[in-house]
Amino acid sequence: MRIGLTGGMGSGKSSVARLLAERGAVVVDADRIAREVVAAGTPGLSAVLAEFGPRVRAAGGGLDRAALAGLVFGDRAALTRLEAITHPLIWAEAARQFAAVPADGIVVHDMPLLVEKRMSADYHLVIVVLVEAATRVARLGAARGVSADDAWARINAQATDVERRAAADVLIDNEGSEADLEAAVDQLWQDVIAPFAGHLAAARPAPDARRISADAVAMAQRAARVSARIRVALDDEPVRLTEIVREPGRLALALELSQEPSATGMQSLAAAGFPQVGDRLLGCCDPVWPGRIALAWPGADPGVAH
Repeated sequence: MRIGLTGGMGSGKSSVARLLAERGAVVVDADRIAREVVAAGTPGLSAVLAEFGPRVRAAGGGLDRAALAGLVFGDRAALTRLEAITHPLIWAEAARQFAAVPADGIVVHDMPLLVEKRMSADYHLVIVVLVEAATRVARLGAARGVSADDAWARINAQATDVERRAAADVLIDNEGSEADLEAAVDQLWQDVIAPFAGHLAAARPAPDARRISADAVAMAQRAARVSARIRVALDDEPVRLTEIVREPGRLALALELSQEPSATGMQSLAAAGFPQVGDRLLGCCDPVWPGRIALAWPGADPGVAH
């Protein structure tokens, strides 16, 4: 099971990652990998020094991260040059760590730029940790010594909370105490993550899924996320997804595909969290659009009623 975890600076995302690891998840930390690929003696550091020169070399021969940040922050061309060096190294190491997780395991990708990079469809579940910006600025100052001006500049350069909400399958409010956060993560693990992983391993849909808000915006966002995951699973096959409210607070999703998925496509859908039931697709019905197939598809996510 692949979980994407994100949140703005100072939101407490790392604390959530730690709590998930304590419950059995394997955490792939994008920030840590980003530091490791340019550590002293690595080809990544050599490439960065070759591109940006001795001004980003620290006294001990390693990378002067503050100097490098000063060069690329606010300079899109310089940032692009840096990312051309580091991103292939980061993704290769992340892929290696993902591949090392057992097939029935749970891996959490602690990914600060998940929303900015539009990566939601790469995961079975996206968790967003939210905290008011003013609270985050105060926390960054107290915990890391970041000045208010610097904190606001970095926060304003990241995705907005509106964008994060649209990308989130699960929102964790971290305005409260550490005990509140642990209780929220514990409930999420028991009610959603652990059973979701079990459904994926068994290739079965979630029974008696919890109802969600009937808010039209939330449902449209949910439909967009599911549609994107299905397109990725089917290798970008054209998919239209229509949300249908069958009763207050319950969301049913109907797929419109240009053709019935192949056997390989069915396997990919199951791996993405949309398993086949029996020898037929659950809810298969007469096409409602000429020349197309309409399917009501079950999902393995116990947190949302499909």
